[in-house]
Amino acid sequence: MMKLTSTSPVFIPPAIAPVPEGAPRPRWSVMIPTFNCAKYLRQTLESVLAQDPGPEQMQIEVVDDCSTKDDPEAVVRERGKGRVAFFRKPRNEGAIPNFNTCIQRSRGHLVHILHGDDYVLGGFYESIGAMAARQPDVALIASRSFVVDEGNVITGITNRLREMEGGTRSLDSFFYGTPIQPPGIVVQRSFYETHGGFLLELVHTADCEMWARAVELGRGVATPEVLACYRTFAANDSGRLARTAENLRDMERLNRLFAARYSGFDCRRAAQRVSLIALVQAERFDQNGDAEAAQANWDYWKQSTPARQRWRRLAGQLVRNILI
Repeated sequence: MMKLTSTSPVFIPPAIAPVPEGAPRPRWSVMIPTFNCAKYLRQTLESVLAQDPGPEQMQIEVVDDCSTKDDPEAVVRERGKGRVAFFRKPRNEGAIPNFNTCIQRSRGHLVHILHGDDYVLGGFYESIGAMAARQPDVALIASRSFVVDEGNVITGITNRLREMEGGTRSLDSFFYGTPIQPPGIVVQRSFYETHGGFLLELVHTADCEMWARAVELGRGVATPEVLACYRTFAANDSGRLARTAENLRDMERLNRLFAARYSGFDCRRAAQRVSLIALVQAERFDQNGDAEAAQANWDYWKQSTPARQRWRRLAGQLVRNILI
């Protein structure tokens, strides 16, 4: 099992410059990062525009990371009808740098980074906005999310975070899981300006690190309402990283960072969780007939799991096969 220590390098968040003086400051900035997901972008835009309070109150902008397989700008022209701005980056840099580009281009006080394949449900901006007004000193405001597949079928739901409903700095829920998902998260732009953007050293867990940082340093509050939908499928960024087990290696990086940063972080528990996820992913890819992805995850599981646990599982599998 991987060993975590408190000697891991300290990553420095990239700086976020303040909005230029004199620039219009709407209450909301809905920033939509895209990369080869125009198939879903229309639904994303429709979910926002259905709640649009107008340009004086809400900036809506799609920030494309040089898509190569589709044309998000055409979708913006068709569905946005001049209401939605479009910015294409000069070169592809990856998802995490694109999130930081979204923050830097935002002008609103409340920044909602809504991935181009996710969407919000009715009442999202009204409910989140009311929570922000009641607790203006809170850095992060969250709703629960449905997990949906390519066809909008609900496959899961994020848990209710009772400890966050009154506002908290507690990180217990963030150490050994991802209790909230990106489409349900809004962060004060002033927090980004003070504490920086997403860590470029993380490729899969940068959002979890950011949410933990915001809750610890600026407090977080959550509603028990389900107001957003988080899409998962094999071809999106999370699915691609799982195929190579890179999501697991990135979890290791996050665990080392948390071990160095937080004294209450249980390194052994965190390592066991990553090992279990590797096993689950390997078995799922096996069932789906994706031998290459299954092997990558089996290899990771073997390298990260103590021999005793590996033999225990293999012995149990052998017994089950004999009985069957």
